Amino acid sequence: MRAREQDVYRYYNDMGKNKGHCTWGAGILAHRGVCSIEELGRTVSATQVAMEFERRVAEAERGVRDNVSTPLNQAQFDALCSLTYNTGVSGASDTFRYVNRGDFAGAADNISRLIKVSVVVRGKKKKVVAPGLIARRKEESAPFRAEAKQPFEATSE
Repeated sequence: MRAREQDVYRYYNDMGKNKGHCTWGAGILAHRGVCSIEELGRTVSATQVAMEFERRVAEAERGVRDNVSTPLNQAQFDALCSLTYNTGVSGASDTFRYVNRGDFAGAADNISRLIKVSVVVRGKKKKVVAPGLIARRKEESAPFRAEAKQPFEATSE
């Protein structure tokens, strides 16, 4: 997952100029909506990025452990952590339901559909495809398309 999230040592809008959400570091959401002019001038250190990334990965892992009761292999657990890091627990909740029902194909299909983000265009909220999410969702859904070989208990360390 660390290779997927590029370090940016400043605040930026994740969908480009005046689009998407205010983000910093390793894909860390500062808040929904575009950055203010002041935020766009804000820099962050490598230490700040590393510390917040680790905190948010631990939060995503906890979210998966707390919401998934079906045994997973390591690749599936990692994929769900990546998804949860990116979407938050609530954004991954439908996928968790598919996994808990043992419907891994449904989980994979659901993950693959999570490629749109909300943006504000001319004062109106609209969903658009985020090109960077297409490859990410392909990677995250892949372990659920393959047969599980070594179960990993999601509630264990």
